[in-house]
Amino acid sequence: MTSTATDRTATARTTAVRTAAEETGAHTDEAASLIGDARSRIDALDDRIIGLVQERMAVSSVIQEARITSGGRRVNLSREMEILGHYRDALGKPGTSLAMTLLELCRGRV
Repeated sequence: MTSTATDRTATARTTAVRTAAEETGAHTDEAASLIGDARSRIDALDDRIIGLVQERMAVSSVIQEARITSGGRRVNLSREMEILGHYRDALGKPGTSLAMTLLELCRGRV
């Protein structure tokens, strides 16, 4: 291999390491690999969470339709307060915001 080819190979490796570090914020290959693996797991968890939220939306729609068909209101505020409390108790104050977002996603789908 010529000196120029060796220099290009070394530059390519340095660029790859720099790219991994830039992508993850890590300063070593080991940390970049760990972060990459953890991010893949987070992506898989996010996909599952999105699927569960979509399932929750469908179930909520069934409940709302049954309530409306029977002459009731679309939203049951006392039930929503229970849900807000459950999320707050489990996740603290940010849990309340998460529950509000879920409730908003699930309203009005009938």
